[in-house]
Amino acid sequence: MKGQDLYRRAKRLIPGGTQLLSKRPEMFLPELWPAYYSEARGVEVVDLDGNVYLDMSIMGVGACVLGYADPEVDDAVRAAVGRGAMCTLNAPEEVELAEVLCDLHPWAEMVRYARSGGEAMSMAVRIARAHTGRDKVAFCGYHGWTDWYLAANLGDEDALDGQLMSGLAPAGVPRALRGTALPFHYNRIDQLKAIVDANRDSLAAIVMEPQRGQAPAPGFLEEVRDIAGEIGAVLVFDEITTGFRMTAGGIHLLLGVRPDIAVFAKAMANGYAMAAVIGTGQVMQAAQSTFISSTNWTERIGPAAALATIRKYRRENVAGHLIRIGTLVMEGWREAAKECGLALHADGLPSLNHFSLDHEDALFLYTLFIQIMLEKGYLAFHQFKPSFAHQERHVAAYLKDVGDAFATLSEAVRQGDARKRLRGPVARTGFYRLT
Repeated sequence: MKGQDLYRRAKRLIPGGTQLLSKRPEMFLPELWPAYYSEARGVEVVDLDGNVYLDMSIMGVGACVLGYADPEVDDAVRAAVGRGAMCTLNAPEEVELAEVLCDLHPWAEMVRYARSGGEAMSMAVRIARAHTGRDKVAFCGYHGWTDWYLAANLGDEDALDGQLMSGLAPAGVPRALRGTALPFHYNRIDQLKAIVDANRDSLAAIVMEPQRGQAPAPGFLEEVRDIAGEIGAVLVFDEITTGFRMTAGGIHLLLGVRPDIAVFAKAMANGYAMAAVIGTGQVMQAAQSTFISSTNWTERIGPAAALATIRKYRRENVAGHLIRIGTLVMEGWREAAKECGLALHADGLPSLNHFSLDHEDALFLYTLFIQIMLEKGYLAFHQFKPSFAHQERHVAAYLKDVGDAFATLSEAVRQGDARKRLRGPVARTGFYRLT
């Protein structure tokens, strides 16, 4: 396999093998996952050996909401490149995009840009600290790789383990940041209140995803909003993953709770590097009191891609399509599991869904599922992020093969031989050092 051969070379040259943990082959099917692509169009992916797969997994980690190589977005990018991607002067597209984002979110008045989610979240936290003159951040959920977030593990090395991803060591994070990042769990307003009681005058921000795997409990988000207002902290909604998955803009628009800042990346530009921090004028003006600046935040491609993506998203009611396709897949998982007696739970937003297996050998079963589906011509995972390019015919074919795969998993459970059926090592989870 050319992909695995190249990945072995990569591990000698690139610390960690890849630039993104979520794309490590070990997370899927160690020693057998194709690892690299030569082409990606619509929902089809061609690997380095010329094998064609239907992507029924994470679609570029949720970035390609319209599908791979969307012609409309790519045409806009080619036009932008043709007019010059970088210049001494500024690209006018960034003003147009700011107007579009504020139109989608009437509470927002100002916008700053970055090119990745992690750096945009760091920008949001910096602005919140500059606005309040305070240092500490209460948060729940996963928010990237930078110091402000990993500082949570300086005092308690597993503080982040319940926040979506475990094993995030704070090596390289200044120990002086200990006690500045304070975690609470989603829907646990009591935990947030305890943090506030102990840090009322030093909390700069409350940072969270408005919704992820579970729905907010009645009144939870509203109470978070009230607490932030009462203590003068900036409420930051991380919409990097949830943005443009359920509606045009942030999911908080559907939930009816307004933050002071919202952060977007991933789907807003259909895979092109683009991120945005939007907020109220009062809070965002604090960006002028601290130094936040980068050459590549001024290039033209990201804003051009975002404008084309949002334009098509709104015109074609992409949100409705994602919800319909995602719901079909979730219901299909449940039905297929029921037919063969496999203990399975499907959950999440329709456009950000996943299944879990209630079994002690679940990790072996997940790996076996990926192996079976890869042999059938799918990039498959226990997560599914639908795109506008996914059609009902793709779902029908996929679910037929899922039925066969689940039947094999059920048989493996009964016989207790899931591990023996694997052609390679079991998948790895969380963050770990490659040897």
